[in-house]
Amino acid sequence: MPDTSPSSPPVAGAQPGASASREASARAAGLGDAGTAVTAPAAEAGTEPVRTSITVPESVSMVSLLGSGDELLRLVETELSADVHVRGNEITLTGQAADNAFAVRVFDELIALVRTGQALRPDSVRRVVGMLRSGGSERPAEVLSLDILNRRGRTIRPKTLNQKHYVDAIDQHTVVFGIGPAGTGKTYLAMAKAVQALQTKQVDRIILTRPAVEAGERLGFLPGTLSEKIDPYLRPLYDALHDMVDPESIPRLMASGTIEVAPLAYMRGRTLNSAFVILDEAQNTTAEQMKMFLTRLGFGSKMVVTGDVTQVDLPGGAQSGLRVVREILTGIDDVHFSLLTSSDVVRHRLVGDIVDAYERWDTAQATRPAVHNPGPRRQKGS
Repeated sequence: MPDTSPSSPPVAGAQPGASASREASARAAGLGDAGTAVTAPAAEAGTEPVRTSITVPESVSMVSLLGSGDELLRLVETELSADVHVRGNEITLTGQAADNAFAVRVFDELIALVRTGQALRPDSVRRVVGMLRSGGSERPAEVLSLDILNRRGRTIRPKTLNQKHYVDAIDQHTVVFGIGPAGTGKTYLAMAKAVQALQTKQVDRIILTRPAVEAGERLGFLPGTLSEKIDPYLRPLYDALHDMVDPESIPRLMASGTIEVAPLAYMRGRTLNSAFVILDEAQNTTAEQMKMFLTRLGFGSKMVVTGDVTQVDLPGGAQSGLRVVREILTGIDDVHFSLLTSSDVVRHRLVGDIVDAYERWDTAQATRPAVHNPGPRRQKGS
């Protein structure tokens, strides 16, 4: 919380009225490349708490960094082991040296995000802390500021490290599989990359497709034309498309064939050249359908296949083509598999918890011994 108490005593080892440089301070505190000016610790590292001071640059608004009413500051305090004390643009950390070092990295990344013009939100703070704890080599600020599309003041970008790896894989490979639970941005990010490729003239058209398989409901007897019957299966693709392309231009682009949204069955017998092709809900393809789709690949094209192998709706217990394709295509050059997890869920926080809960339940069911029910015993004399 912001501090209104009198000035803190001078930090041990510091010259009065002088501030250490970013690099020298970071080295003195053993913190590596901090993103702000950091003074030397108040005591030697060890079991005793040490104090580390961060001076936030004047160009960075403290309200942007700490949130309205210190909302973000309170969240940071719950995520860190070090005590956080703020006075003006000075942030003082008190704790073990390693805890202070981690806290400095967190504030460094948050300051870097603010400098990109992003508005920090609680979700941003949690993701920065999570990425730093995972120990990856990428800086969270770089991951969270990788813009894919900008439309009407809204920016589409990856929000987790795995999502960035997925986006990078789409840039680097011809065929990419995005596999993960609901809400991890598999299809949405692929759509954004497709629109980006069309806008930058990397491809001439976008083709979006899904298998027409009911998720436990019976929709086949609904009234209407074939197009009207198929439309409910493709509606999520239309919804994402409207987020990224001017809605008024969509009918014109579809009429010209620049954007095509069609069920998977319509792909048979075609060669898709100079196209960005997305197969969504691929867990509901059979192995034969998956082979059919992948062999539509033409020159100058890119394919992204997305799906969740835990939500298979194929009738009669048919084997999912998405479950077996990884074994089949292992070792094939220019084919990449990106795996996303519940930690990459970007919907409501509860969605990730729900995914984890179902996964634990499925695991428990798979390991539970089968119970044999011999039926009622016959009584003697009956």
